[in-house]
Amino acid sequence: MNPELASYLWEALWQEYKARVNYAQIYQNMITNAGGTVANDHIAFRSLRLLVDTPQGKINLGINHLGQIATALGYEVAGEYTFTATHLYARHYQHPQAAEFDLPKLFISELIVDELPENIAQLIYQTASKIPHPKLSSLTPSFSDEKQLKQIFSRPWQVPRRSVVEEVNKITQYGAWVLLHGYAVNHFTGYINRQNTPAYPDIDTTADALVKLGVPMKAEIEGDVTCGLRQTATHAVSEMVIVLDDNSQAEIQIPWTYAYYEIAQRYIVESEPGKPKLFQAFLGKNAQHLFEMTSTTRQK
Repeated sequence: MNPELASYLWEALWQEYKARVNYAQIYQNMITNAGGTVANDHIAFRSLRLLVDTPQGKINLGINHLGQIATALGYEVAGEYTFTATHLYARHYQHPQAAEFDLPKLFISELIVDELPENIAQLIYQTASKIPHPKLSSLTPSFSDEKQLKQIFSRPWQVPRRSVVEEVNKITQYGAWVLLHGYAVNHFTGYINRQNTPAYPDIDTTADALVKLGVPMKAEIEGDVTCGLRQTATHAVSEMVIVLDDNSQAEIQIPWTYAYYEIAQRYIVESEPGKPKLFQAFLGKNAQHLFEMTSTTRQK
């Protein structure tokens, strides 16, 4: 698959994401005003490991679905991660022409719905399995239609009921988030190594500068130099989302978390004796902490 298509797609999603997460725009302005470069280390997506029936047959709404899109765009699986306590599994993907076309890594996770309490799993299934006919095309996209390809990264299923979202959120905030936002970008990640400005030489100075600009940041920087990766993030923005009122069945709006903006710095590690190289993978503990940034209680 033409890597230019991947580049076009991520740029379109970046513009859409910045409009929703103004912290990313603040970061971009801060770096470019200092004469630096803005590049994204990775883009993260969430999903549900769940089989649903469609006219095209059974479709797994999890990594199997999004992963097919990634591989069709030329990406290759480069690592996998398991988060037993929260019933999550993830893979990261890299593109062999990433350097040539400035393509970010992809971090795609999924909630293992079958591992949840039966009543919660049933609520998720009842919502996510009802996909309106016009949305079915986004599950089997045409790679010759750039506009249709972008539609993949939205919510294909029906508007969830308010009580369902709130009940699921008690057990898995990740699951509630996906029911509301579907395959929308969970976060982009500013790549500190590419900033190329003496004003912000590392993740520490960058995070401090964002705080001074009024951006609410995570209190800690996860990871350390010896592990090869340090990461932190803004708080998640809250926005009005559409849900169905349980009594009237009318669409109403309630506030919910959407996305945060992450920044990451990578370091040289010696994975093999005498062969130092830049760490390109992810750290499970770091990722778990960042998953929690979309908790509705985390922002209070």
